[in-house]
Amino acid sequence: MSSRPVSTPIAGVGEGRQSVVYVIDDDESMRIAMTNLLASFGLHVETFASPREFLAFPRTDIPSCLILDVRLRGESGLAFQQESLKSDLRMPVLFMTGYGDVSMSVRAMKAGALDFFTKPFRDQDMLDAVVHALARDHERLVAEQSLVALRSAYESLSLREREVMSYVITGLLNKQIASAMNIREVTVKIHRGQVMKKMAARSIAGLVRMAAALGVEPAA
Repeated sequence: MSSRPVSTPIAGVGEGRQSVVYVIDDDESMRIAMTNLLASFGLHVETFASPREFLAFPRTDIPSCLILDVRLRGESGLAFQQESLKSDLRMPVLFMTGYGDVSMSVRAMKAGALDFFTKPFRDQDMLDAVVHALARDHERLVAEQSLVALRSAYESLSLREREVMSYVITGLLNKQIASAMNIREVTVKIHRGQVMKKMAARSIAGLVRMAAALGVEPAA
């Protein structure tokens, strides 16, 4: 069962957008303790007794992180971490356990966990790790949103504009592009101008970076 959340944004994380920390632990007393700790720092908290409850909970695209217990009743937190990677759950994961050992922590970190805590841990260490995790997830979301906007801009280009763009990012001049495409130089100039405008590119270098992010290959 989810605990009552504290809906307070974190200063400096998410730029005013609400963030959320998810906690999965089958020990109710630990869920309460984690909620009290994180809420005291102004964090929005949602806790769950099992991965199943967590997966059934509606989540939105806001900076988030998951604090996951390694040993859950009848389940493995490490196994859930592996499954979550396949289901494209990309929020940072912090592990905690009362039975941690070196092999567990190595396995978790290799699978992408951001940190690994052995109970009892210092409150400040956990808080620092959570703030770092939320800031990192915020950066991921910003990058993903930028890429969505970039893809939309590229899709607005006509087929001919995309072709011109593939030549522009090779560094060719308008005259050279016109020769390669067998069209007039003035036509290349017009298409090139539209490409720069629609892609909101301030320079050829900027356009090259955009093409690389989109996976657009330069003209052969």
